[in-house]
Amino acid sequence: MKKIEAIVRKTKFEEVKEALLDADINWFEYHNVHGIGQSRQERIYRGVQYSTDVIERVALTIVCRDQFVEPTVQVILKTASTGEIGDGRIFISDVIDTWSIRTGEHGDTVLRDKK
Repeated sequence: MKKIEAIVRKTKFEEVKEALLDADINWFEYHNVHGIGQSRQERIYRGVQYSTDVIERVALTIVCRDQFVEPTVQVILKTASTGEIGDGRIFISDVIDTWSIRTGEHGDTVLRDKK
């Protein structure tokens, strides 16, 4: 099992979410995150100066069986990319075990197959 963590632009999140659902990746969690990026500029919007040091993104977490990692990553890459600096990152790590709180069952049988 693998855990895929993707950090994407807020403006691309809805598109990524719909693409994941269309690809039958129907369980993931997401939350708003703030980070520090490479770009450090001062900008002025409506007469107010603000810093671009802190950037807002959406972080998605998906746990899946190994065979679904590549298709999941490809969906995210295809839909989250704008071709500009700041499109985000994808991290993949091993998941040692998983448990269902409701049933007490564990292992990759807890993960449901795609339709």
